Amino acid sequence: MFELLGKDPSSKERRGRLTTGHGVIETPAFMPVGTQGSVKAVSPQELHELEAQIILGNTYHLFVRPGLEVIRHFGGLHRFMNWDGPILTDSGGYQIFSLAKLRKITEDGVAFQNHLDGTPTFISPESAMEIQAALGSDIAMVLDECPPWPCEYDYAARSVERTHRWAARCQDAARKLKEGGNVQRPTSNVQRSTDENDARDAINHQPSTINQMVFGIVQGGTFEDLRRSSAQALAAADFDGYAIGGVSVGEPETEMMQAVEWSEPHLPENKPRYAMGLGTPPQLIELIGRGMDMFDCVLPTRLARNGTAFTAGGSLNLKNAEFAMQKGPLEEGCGCPACREFTRGYIRHLIKAEEILGLRLITVHNLHFYLDLMKRARCAIENGTFASLRAQFVAGYKTRSGVPESA
Repeated sequence: MFELLGKDPSSKERRGRLTTGHGVIETPAFMPVGTQGSVKAVSPQELHELEAQIILGNTYHLFVRPGLEVIRHFGGLHRFMNWDGPILTDSGGYQIFSLAKLRKITEDGVAFQNHLDGTPTFISPESAMEIQAALGSDIAMVLDECPPWPCEYDYAARSVERTHRWAARCQDAARKLKEGGNVQRPTSNVQRSTDENDARDAINHQPSTINQMVFGIVQGGTFEDLRRSSAQALAAADFDGYAIGGVSVGEPETEMMQAVEWSEPHLPENKPRYAMGLGTPPQLIELIGRGMDMFDCVLPTRLARNGTAFTAGGSLNLKNAEFAMQKGPLEEGCGCPACREFTRGYIRHLIKAEEILGLRLITVHNLHFYLDLMKRARCAIENGTFASLRAQFVAGYKTRSGVPESA
């Protein structure tokens, strides 16, 4: 499923190829985020034209709305959203983290009130895998507990151990689902929601063959020994791939990079590595240099809706008056539709006038920028010039005042 096509023994950057049931992913790769079954402001056809290889679907949001019954009725997430390429679905762990005031974590799973109407909902490791199987994604993530930043060592240690126990339960559930068997859920006093029962009903209507890869998630906060032990424990469990989670949750960038550096040496070389929820363009290049293969981040689409465009020289806030009379494209030499056909001045006008076309054009440009950066990184690794690309790009990228640069 994963081939390591090239790696310089003296450095960590990797060139790989991940084969899924819906297509091949050349790595390093960026995954546009499709939270609600849609990458905001762009169509699946446009994603293909931008050469997106894989997108991310949000398990929690799709579970809450439209619900599994609807997605099952349309034949799974691929058919529902008309995307024929690979899909990775997260487990809902990050959303559980973000709903801290609305949830209660137990050994069985997480009870919480959904963000739409407050309906009591429960997700266990077993139901997380059932939900993702019903969605029909190519890569499913285990349910994990994402600790906050900052947190005490003892809390992080307990969280890591629970994440490992949940990962084992997810792996067991995924195996039983692939074999066509029933998943045994834990006995608990926690009241199950109707939605959770729908997960099992949806599985009963799925084809008998479920062909999903399952990725484990390394946790451990900002503690080196916890990151190391988490990576080692999950590597021993032989997952199809590995993610590094619990990063970009408010910690300084140096601590975020350390979490990756502490985890990476203990992950198998022959499996893909996914840095979750990251990051800015220079961060992606730096993470590739630290041995990471896959990335997702909301920044290209989220900042586009605020009028921010990414360029090799840094991000531009198109709301600023300096762009009103500029006739050039968002970035010279860029081949995206926005840069081929429109000026900075016109796009600024659209943003100031709150015209939807403006945010669509910047979204298309930003996604092209991220996807093209991955293509450039792949070529540089193949040619043995990644160190030069890394140094030049990071040095040339300037963070500008007034432009948000975090997820």
